[in-house]
Amino acid sequence: MGLVDLKRIENDWMKRGFSFGVWNDPPGQVWEDYVHDTDELFMVIEGQVELEMQGRRWTPRAGEEVLIPARVVHSVRNVGEGPSRWLYGYSRK
Repeated sequence: MGLVDLKRIENDWMKRGFSFGVWNDPPGQVWEDYVHDTDELFMVIEGQVELEMQGRRWTPRAGEEVLIPARVVHSVRNVGEGPSRWLYGYSRK
């Protein structure tokens, strides 16, 4: 996957106590106002994804890890012209 070594990231997240998954979204997909009871790690690996939380909206770079704290309302939007892929992991602690 080019710049992102999925196996390395999976091993790192597991060592840090997080699960690991890959998600695919079609163009225009929106996940609005989600809240989880545990911390979540998030990383875009393909496409253009907008993340919104705590009053801030931004487009993380591919490979940029973002921590979404437990109980924080957040939204994820595929704002690109094509599909997006992103990694997610939930704290198992």
